[in-house]
Amino acid sequence: MKIRQPIVTVLGHVDHGKTTMLDKIRKTSVQRKEAGGITQHIGATEVPIDVIAEISKPLAKMFPVQFKIPGLLFIDTPGHEAFTNLRKRGGSIADIAVLVIDINQGVQPQTKEAIEILKTYRVPFIVAANKVDAITGWQSVENAPITESLKRQRPDVLAELDAKIYQLVGQLAEFGFDSDRYDRISDVTKQVLIIPTSGRTGEGIPELLLYLAGLSQKYLEKRLEIDENAPGKGVILEIKEETGVGTTLTTVVYDGVMRRGDTIVFGTKNGPKTTRIRALLKPKPLDEIRTPRDKFRSVEEVHAAAGVKIAAPDIDDAIPGAPIIVVRSKEDEEKAKEQISRELASISFETDEIGLIVKADTLGSLEALVGILKAHGYPVKKAEIGNVSKHDVMEAHVVRQRDRYLGVIIAFNVALEPGVEEEARRLNVPIIQEQVIYRIMEQYEQWREEEREREKREKLSKLILPGKFQILPGYVFRRSDPAIVGVKVLGGIIKPKWPVMREDGRVVGTIKGMQKDKKSVNEAHAGDELAVAIQGPLVGRHIDEGDVLYTAVPSDHAREILRNRHLVPDEYIQVLQEIVEIKRKAGDEE
Repeated sequence: MKIRQPIVTVLGHVDHGKTTMLDKIRKTSVQRKEAGGITQHIGATEVPIDVIAEISKPLAKMFPVQFKIPGLLFIDTPGHEAFTNLRKRGGSIADIAVLVIDINQGVQPQTKEAIEILKTYRVPFIVAANKVDAITGWQSVENAPITESLKRQRPDVLAELDAKIYQLVGQLAEFGFDSDRYDRISDVTKQVLIIPTSGRTGEGIPELLLYLAGLSQKYLEKRLEIDENAPGKGVILEIKEETGVGTTLTTVVYDGVMRRGDTIVFGTKNGPKTTRIRALLKPKPLDEIRTPRDKFRSVEEVHAAAGVKIAAPDIDDAIPGAPIIVVRSKEDEEKAKEQISRELASISFETDEIGLIVKADTLGSLEALVGILKAHGYPVKKAEIGNVSKHDVMEAHVVRQRDRYLGVIIAFNVALEPGVEEEARRLNVPIIQEQVIYRIMEQYEQWREEEREREKREKLSKLILPGKFQILPGYVFRRSDPAIVGVKVLGGIIKPKWPVMREDGRVVGTIKGMQKDKKSVNEAHAGDELAVAIQGPLVGRHIDEGDVLYTAVPSDHAREILRNRHLVPDEYIQVLQEIVEIKRKAGDEE
């Protein structure tokens, strides 16, 4: 058995320094490497153990480590969606992760998303509290261990660093993680290490690499054991067209070996499929992730753990996030097909009887999205890979009849098929489209909140609301049947068809109509002066000039208004309280 290198993923909020940190690791490694010692693959960077030992050499006395692993494989395909594709049944192929957090900004929306995904896949992680060099007064020491940098800082700068770290500790505690600065950790198996770093200056990178390597080999050794001659197993990160090569599968091999000419079984939307590897492609050392064809070199084989591009015929329908397995016999092929079929079936599924319709572009994204939705208590009726179809709209419409808040289509990084938009509009089915998982959650929860508010407003629009108005002296236009009087609205709102009561609580009639500037109006508010026709009372007997009248709000309407008081102006509530008090004194038990 051989110990493979751990697969390390780097996650974090946009602009928190993920790319800068990876670039710094690569450049620092280049400076220290022997010829050919660093290999950067598509979506992956291998940092050999001798380079890690050299970079962390200043820490050797404090943290003596006997390295067993051959190095670290950093997966640096951008975005959380790529991380979610690093999946296999029951978990992730990522062994450990680095969560990059700008120490000056703390946990941000995409950080939360990253933490949710790490929790879903149960991936251990280290926090790189990045951009320490941006703390006011910080004195940088290029590429130094953070322990050395800390010795150079003024007491006030150290106090500021501590304050920011403890703020971060508090934010991580909200997600259920116990954490602290790495040199204050008492139990690495129960606490999350926070390592202050700077991707710009390289400070803290020695500790980061040392702890990633040390923790991986100490606690993940069994997981890292492989038979390097066993048939290769991997996961597809990306399907990409390469000029002169054709369609390629960007793959992370996490077990065994893949060779040119091997037969492979891989996952598609329509089930497992078999093809033969025509070429295994790697870019030249230190090339950028997306490179022109002349930078690629063909290799005969790759051993786990490694990143590679696979060129093969008939692979256009492969699914990112799906397994890819080398098979050496017909029996192996059948077993691989069964395994992949089970895995695809476990993700493309119908679950809850009533729930959301979820569509996504890759298996990993779909699995992560469903996991996050369910973690937030939202059931999922169907989760599938592919564009949104009219059938999806119809299914959501059926759900909407039973629960309007769940009759929604969640579309992650996929398009709408022709006619879907019109069908969704006709059936009033919301479609939430996004390319970032946390934004989908934000949009869906915002939509739910807006729907609730709209529903409440709709309900309120059917209630009799509080209104208070005074009959203006000298403005009686008709005494009865209906009485027509000039009024000034003193508070709240008045509308036609609403009952009217006096200050003693007696209901005297109903508003029949209203006119302002000789034009009919449907409502009037505080400060408005207008003519109001009231069916029922006789002016001089039931009502009179100067009288103050109120809308006769029924008690059940009053309770509903108070339950949703945030949706009505405060002055309405003040008028309602007067109405309730009048009715109480009048002994109204309604």
